[in-house]
Amino acid sequence: MAYSDLRDFVRSLEERGELKRISFEVDPILEITEFADRGVKTGGPAFLFEKPKGSSVPVLINAFASTRRMEIALEVSSVDEVAHRISDFLEMRMPEGIIGKLKMLPKLAEMGAFFPKNVSDGPCKEIIRRDNFSLSYFPILHCWPEDAGRFITLPMVFSRNPDTGKRNCGCYRLQVFDGRSTGMHWQTHKQGAEHYRRMVAQASRPARMDVAVAIGADPAVMYSAILPLPPDLDEMLIAGFLRQKPVEMVKCETCDLEVPAQAEIVLEGYVDLGELRREGPFGDHTGFYSLEDDYPVFHITCITHRRNPIYATTIVGPPPMEDFYMGKAVERIFLPLMRLQLPEILDIAMPAEGIFHNLILVAIRKSYPGHARKVMHAIWGLGQAMFSKCIIVVDEDVDVQNFREVAWKVLNNIDPERDIQFVMGPIDSLDHSSRLPNYGSKMGVDATRKWPAEGFKRPWPGVIRMSEDVRHRVDELWKRAGLG
Repeated sequence: MAYSDLRDFVRSLEERGELKRISFEVDPILEITEFADRGVKTGGPAFLFEKPKGSSVPVLINAFASTRRMEIALEVSSVDEVAHRISDFLEMRMPEGIIGKLKMLPKLAEMGAFFPKNVSDGPCKEIIRRDNFSLSYFPILHCWPEDAGRFITLPMVFSRNPDTGKRNCGCYRLQVFDGRSTGMHWQTHKQGAEHYRRMVAQASRPARMDVAVAIGADPAVMYSAILPLPPDLDEMLIAGFLRQKPVEMVKCETCDLEVPAQAEIVLEGYVDLGELRREGPFGDHTGFYSLEDDYPVFHITCITHRRNPIYATTIVGPPPMEDFYMGKAVERIFLPLMRLQLPEILDIAMPAEGIFHNLILVAIRKSYPGHARKVMHAIWGLGQAMFSKCIIVVDEDVDVQNFREVAWKVLNNIDPERDIQFVMGPIDSLDHSSRLPNYGSKMGVDATRKWPAEGFKRPWPGVIRMSEDVRHRVDELWKRAGLG
């Protein structure tokens, strides 16, 4: 059964020994960050801070911060199960003949069941505050010492494409400026920023852009906000697919948007077109402070929330952090989609230290000269994979999840001048090393075995391996020697 809301997820984590309640006072200014950082680095549980200093609203953090908790969140024994479900749908073809088509009806009905469902009311409206409200009611974290202030770090930010009317939900940090306004850190490549640009470009549009922010929901809904989906593909539809039950959506009180009806907290408001304000610095997932810059301002017109809400949040910083485990699940879940366009790919890996966009390891079934370079360029053309700073391509017999093996094989296989290629293109906005914001160089490494057709005339040596029969014989001798 799909989780009904965040509280249902919290109960599930607690029942499985994956959540620790902290019943004494802890300060949202830096102290909760230190708790969460120590927890994720030592394999600790999720935390529910019941008495955050200065607020009566409890704080949930590290809810996704392990492989096991990601499995609990997605209600699977392995996130590969989600990938298999995606593969099944991608491979579905309409058969010939009436009997074959009738047999497909249950599968098609299942697909239809994922679409979000509009409802007239929901728990997120148990308390409606149109006046006398302030963000100071919530225990919003000041994460790192040099941050510019408090930041909402796990929001679901809803906006609408002004041309198509389609909804988008993204996870963009919000720096608290005062009790009723925040920054809106949607980077230039994000869909929220694209909606904003389209409205700015068309003078006939209203001077304000409606935005709604939901905080805390069932885990599939929260997780969907971070997924690298194609433009105009509704994240709430994907959330329905993940939870195998439609997401209930309810219309906001003061803006023309819908939000998850079961959300804990909803901030309704608008962005004034053309209004910018200095935002940052912020201790980011790169492990460095992202630099201050100008971003739109989110003005809050109404706050609604559940009775006794839970404030769901996260921190980012030196890896691995909670976002690594969320990203690792993205890697596994979206591999079938990548293989749909690049079937030669057998596996990919994004090490924690690569912080998602800095390094991607790719194992391929090489079929022709230059195949590795074709794969590099194809990945740079796939949505947010365009930010991949370094792509390393290896042969199919290399386990890209084993980073020691990758380093060994790559460093033995490459002639640097021959096998490294540099290209220019879009760069992640958080990359502080590029020559210009959002634009710089990327590197591809062809670490596959080189063929004569690629100009390599020397023999390629075999890898040293002991024969299996000797290994089996020594297994018994090893035990006789008392070595285990």
